Amino acid sequence: MSTSNPTPDFPSPLLAQPNGLLAQGGRLEPEWLLAAYRKGIFPWFDSDQSPILWWSPDPRAAVIPGDVRITRSLAKAVRNRPFDVRLDHDFTATVEGCAKRSDREETGTWITPKMQQAYGRLHRMGFAHSVEIWSNGQLAGGLYGVSFGRLFFGESMFSFETDASKVAFVALHIQLRRWGFALIDCQLPNPHLTSLGVTTMPRRQFLRIVEAGQSSDGRIGRWQLDADWRDDLVALRKICD
Repeated sequence: MSTSNPTPDFPSPLLAQPNGLLAQGGRLEPEWLLAAYRKGIFPWFDSDQSPILWWSPDPRAAVIPGDVRITRSLAKAVRNRPFDVRLDHDFTATVEGCAKRSDREETGTWITPKMQQAYGRLHRMGFAHSVEIWSNGQLAGGLYGVSFGRLFFGESMFSFETDASKVAFVALHIQLRRWGFALIDCQLPNPHLTSLGVTTMPRRQFLRIVEAGQSSDGRIGRWQLDADWRDDLVALRKICD
């Protein structure tokens, strides 16, 4: 992919290497990022000094809104913990929290300053959103991602308090289910996501859902959580021991 090309120019995701790497180069401008997500591609690289790498793994970690796995202890945390759950209240702090989590775990972070700026631009345009968990006036956890049509592409999540990111994930599921969303992309599986009900699907199936999910206008702009979202815990009927 040419870095000098002013317009997005991505190869077919089906041409990705076995590990999911598809291309390198390009830019982190909004039109590039949105063009990538519309083709089921996402950026992921080590540092601002590294070339931008674009990925489309097979299989893909994803989940249908509502198919969240809620243990009894998590359901209790959603109902009873003194968490204030907000959408798009402090997107910048949420992204910074995700970056700090990676640094704290000493795994490094792909959420570099340039990446933070890029997703901040998408947020101001109404395409990137945060789910935030506040406790005693402090940001305790959350997640962020990109959305258009009936699709949400999760990028990262973090917890500074027990269960905070899990509560954010449940709140996101419930709200997107209410809005009729078709898919939450989680990119790559890990034990934390698997414990919440995230599974994998073949890339071709994922790409079909992404293509179909773009037909709706979606919810561009600032999001707001329904006040009674916790009432849907019973309706989901996915509570496990």
